[in-house]
Amino acid sequence: MCFWQNYPLYIRSVPTQNELKFHYTVHTSLDVVEEKISAVGKALGDQRELYLGLLYPTEDYKVYGYVTNSKVKFVIVVDSSNTSLRDNEIRSMFRKLHNSFTDVMCNPFHNPGDTIQSKAFDGIVSGMMVQTA
Repeated sequence: MCFWQNYPLYIRSVPTQNELKFHYTVHTSLDVVEEKISAVGKALGDQRELYLGLLYPTEDYKVYGYVTNSKVKFVIVVDSSNTSLRDNEIRSMFRKLHNSFTDVMCNPFHNPGDTIQSKAFDGIVSGMMVQTA
């Protein structure tokens, strides 16, 4: 999921029957993202790590966060039973998302703040979802 000023720019969940639960989980994680941004910003000035790491684990899922320099927030929710994903792989997923997001924003026909409807971005996200499944 991708957010700008807590407004969703892109949301994708698989399977779709738990979509409402994912929406709740991700929206509550935005509060944790804000807390981490403000805590890190006070400690280091404005030099911060973009990857926020594990925001919080739940019984079924692990929620990870990433924030760009322009305050765009990315949230990835992973099944807790998936133990094959390590921290560096999650970082790599966020880097791919960030690069693809940058490509979308560089498109002169995309209006910043509109939802993302790029087939290339959707393909990157679908590829990551298949890879982690």
